[in-house]
Amino acid sequence: MVFKSSTFSLLLFLFLFLLSPTKPSLALKHPQKPRKPCKSMSFYFHDVLYNGKNAKNATSAIVAAPAWANTTIMAGQNHFGDLVIFDDPITLTNDFHATPVGRAQGLYFYDKKEVFTAWLGFSFVFNSSEHKGTLNFAGADPLMNKTRDISIIGGTGDFFMARGVATLMTDAFEGEVYFRLRTDIQLYECW
Repeated sequence: MVFKSSTFSLLLFLFLFLLSPTKPSLALKHPQKPRKPCKSMSFYFHDVLYNGKNAKNATSAIVAAPAWANTTIMAGQNHFGDLVIFDDPITLTNDFHATPVGRAQGLYFYDKKEVFTAWLGFSFVFNSSEHKGTLNFAGADPLMNKTRDISIIGGTGDFFMARGVATLMTDAFEGEVYFRLRTDIQLYECW
C-alpha cells in the first residue's frame, strides 16, 4: 500500500497525539501554586490639589478639563474628564509632615461619569538610604472600592525590572483638595 506524504504525516500526527500523556485540554492549562512575593513594602503618598489658593502647598494640578470646567475646580459628573499631574511626597507613615523617602510622580484622569473612577500612571522615585531607583505603576483605580489593585510594570535601580501588584487604599481625604493613599506593594519578580 502506497501512502501520499500528506496522508502519512496525518497518520503520524494522530499516532503521536494518541501516545501523548496528557489530554489536550489539560495541556493548555498551567496550574500554578500561589507564588510568594520576593519583596513587600508599604508607603503613603499625599496629594494636595491646587485650587487657586494653595500654590505653596500644592503637589498636584489639573492640567486638562472638560469645556464646562476650569483648572482650579474639579468638574462635575464625578470629575469626568479632569487630568491631574502630580509630584507627591512618599512617606513610611500616614503623617503628612513625616520625612519623605521619595516622590510619587505621574498622572491620573477621571474616566467615568456614573461613578468615581480614575486611571493612574505613575512612578515612585526613591532616593533615600534604604532605596534608590523607581517603581512604575499603571492601571484602573475604581475609587469607591475599599482596596484596588494596580500593576507594577517595571522599575530601575534597586527595583530593576520589578513586577508585581500594588494594593491601594484611600487612607484619608479632605474634600477635593487632599487625599492620602496607602500603597501595599508585593513584588513577584525581583532581580
